[in-house]
Amino acid sequence: MTSHRDCRNYAPLDVAKGLCHRSKELVPADGEACPEFTLMPKCGNCAQFKPSAERQELGTCLASDQEPKFFTYPDLAAVTCAQHRPR
Repeated sequence: MTSHRDCRNYAPLDVAKGLCHRSKELVPADGEACPEFTLMPKCGNCAQFKPSAERQELGTCLASDQEPKFFTYPDLAAVTCAQHRPR
């Protein structure tokens, strides 16, 4: 199930709710997304993200040229990342 929090039109207000930019209404963060859903670029939905085997809240960005590779969060917004590649 896709939720509002994964939509590009969602603006969080707190942990439980946010504002939908399209409808201008308050929506629950975990509520089911509407038909106008547009996937928000996040590290977790990037083809270059490798989830951590030990910790589900972390992963590694394989797009980085740095060694060692750096850790990142799957929910980190990647709107300005030039290396983001949707899965």
